[in-house]
Amino acid sequence: MKKLSILFLASISFLGLSTKVFAGESYKIVNKFHVSGDEKWDFLFSDDASNLLYVSHGTMVQVVDQANGKTVGTISGLNGVHGISIAPALHKGYITSGKDSSVTIFDTQNFQVIKKVIVTGKGPDAILFDSFTKRVFVFNAKSNSATVIDAASNQILSTIAFEGNPEVAVSDEQGNVYVNLENKSSIVQINATEMKVEKQWSLAPGEEPTGLALDKETHLLFSACANKLMVISDAKNGKTLSTLPIGEKPDGAAFDNKLKNAYSSNGDGTLTIIKESAKGKLAVIENFSTQKGARTIAVNQLTHHIYLPTADYETNTGDKRKLVSGSFVVLDVLPQ
Repeated sequence: MKKLSILFLASISFLGLSTKVFAGESYKIVNKFHVSGDEKWDFLFSDDASNLLYVSHGTMVQVVDQANGKTVGTISGLNGVHGISIAPALHKGYITSGKDSSVTIFDTQNFQVIKKVIVTGKGPDAILFDSFTKRVFVFNAKSNSATVIDAASNQILSTIAFEGNPEVAVSDEQGNVYVNLENKSSIVQINATEMKVEKQWSLAPGEEPTGLALDKETHLLFSACANKLMVISDAKNGKTLSTLPIGEKPDGAAFDNKLKNAYSSNGDGTLTIIKESAKGKLAVIENFSTQKGARTIAVNQLTHHIYLPTADYETNTGDKRKLVSGSFVVLDVLPQ
């Protein structure tokens, strides 16, 4: 067995869904935001200060008011939306479109398109605005690279090559960007200033990591892996500190800075909650039932609301799964 730091509490929590381990903390779906359209989705992004939620939806990004669930804006004419990020001080947003390998830059005040940039790789997926360097990092899943864009000028600065396909990335806002390499089951540390790879380390026994979250205070990285493990590693030295069980088909991860909770959003219809205690102990405290397909996640750090997009699928549709018309929703989950 590897990394036997899995706590007994975590094992207890996996005896059944929604088993509570820590008293005084539970979760509830407090709202469902019905968003129009029957296209597929990927990432979503919470602009915490504005209380707006940006939701990817096929050929568009819909902007949802977190207070009431109403759609207040749409950025349309996109081609296979994946990732969204915001540069608040510049009033700019950035959207990746995988089918035409572009980034659409838009004005967050009126949601009008400013510019469309063709990136230096294929299949841009995840995207990250790094506040430390004021640069946008675009992760090209089909060409094993990242395109770096200057957020102020909208100009491409560099291309960073990887050994495998990049998935989700996070920034420590101190000059380092971290990204999971899915097919290499590893994580890469990027020097955001010099725009080059500094380190790469294995996430074994984790396999095919997708979602990634970071506790910027304790420098813990949380990688959600396809073999139902959350691998927690030290961002400073790459050492694997713990592995904890999560749900099936994970795709997203998030960290609530105040509550000290890490989340894995799982396509099997569960949200795995991992508590980081003041003494650095880590334990799964609940597998909260959500809805099948709710595999990506965003957390508002000010309100602690958790957002999970999903939809219903028709049965007996052959190899291609078809969405039930009008069923697309964003689940609004809140710790109680």
